[in-house]
Amino acid sequence: MTHHGWSPGANEPTPAWAPGANEELPAVDERLAEPETRFEVVDGERVFVMPANEPHGAGHFGLDYVLAAHIAEGYLGATDMLTRTGPDSDIAPDASVYPAARDPVTGGRLLEELAFEVADTQTMASVTRRAKDFKARGVRRVFCVNVAKGKVMEWDAKLGEWRIKTKRASIRDRCFVRPLAIEALLDATSRDDAVAKALIAKKNAVIEAAIEVGKREGKSQGKREGKREGKREGKREGKQEAVLEVLRARHITLSGELEARILRCQDTKLLSLWLARAAVVPSSDQMFGTDSDSDS
Repeated sequence: MTHHGWSPGANEPTPAWAPGANEELPAVDERLAEPETRFEVVDGERVFVMPANEPHGAGHFGLDYVLAAHIAEGYLGATDMLTRTGPDSDIAPDASVYPAARDPVTGGRLLEELAFEVADTQTMASVTRRAKDFKARGVRRVFCVNVAKGKVMEWDAKLGEWRIKTKRASIRDRCFVRPLAIEALLDATSRDDAVAKALIAKKNAVIEAAIEVGKREGKSQGKREGKREGKREGKREGKQEAVLEVLRARHITLSGELEARILRCQDTKLLSLWLARAAVVPSSDQMFGTDSDSDS
C-alpha cells in the first residue's frame, strides 16, 4: 500500500511494550481501524490508504518474496498487518516479522520485531512519522525500501534520522536464517539467488533430498570409474541429474538447449546454486539467473 547502515543495538534484545507492562497502551492487535478496509487510524483520525502504482507494488511484492524465505524458526511474517501503535493510532507496515509465540496475557500476537515500509511517491516526512510511531511502540528495527531512489534505509531512533544501507551490505538479524542482502530488496534479478541461499540455509527438504540424490549418484559413478577424476565427474553428474530431477518434479519444462547447458556444466558450485534455484523459480526462463553465471 502507498501511505500519505547499522543501527545501535540492532541485534540486542529491545524491551518492547507488552500488555500489562503499561496500562495506558492497548494490545498490539486490539483494533481501532476496521480490518480488511483501506483505512488506518492516525492520532484519532481515519486516514484513507491509497492503492499502489507499479513501482511501489512491484517493490512490495519483491520484499514479501525475499522476506518469506529468510524468516527463521520461531518467527512469522505478515503483509499490511495492523499494529496498534498507541491509544489513538492503528497502522500497518508494508511487511513485518513477529514472534510465532502468542502473548501469555492476551492470547493474541506479540509485537513485531521488524517493520518494513515501501516508499515511492509519498513524502519521507510521512514515512518518518510512521517509523517513529513503530519505534515508540517498541518495534525493534524499522526499515524503508525507497523504490524511487533505489535505497534501503534503517531508522535510527537515537540519532533521529535514517541511515542508508549500501547495496553491498546486508541485514543481519536474529529473525533471519542468514543475512538478507540489500541488493535483493532493490534488484529483481538478485532475488532468486537470495531466496535460494536462504532455502539452503534452512535445509529445505526438497533441496536436501536433491543434494542427497546427487551425492549417492556421484559416489556410485566414482566407484565405477575407480579413479579420482571419475569420482569428481560422478559427483558433477549427480548434481546435474539432481537439478533436472527437481525441475521435473515441479513440472517445469526445459528446452533441449537449456537441458544441455546443465549437462555440460563442469562447475559443481554453480550446479549447487542451480539446484537451489530449481526449487524456487517459477519458470525455466529464470533458471540461470544473471548473465554473469559461467558454466563453461
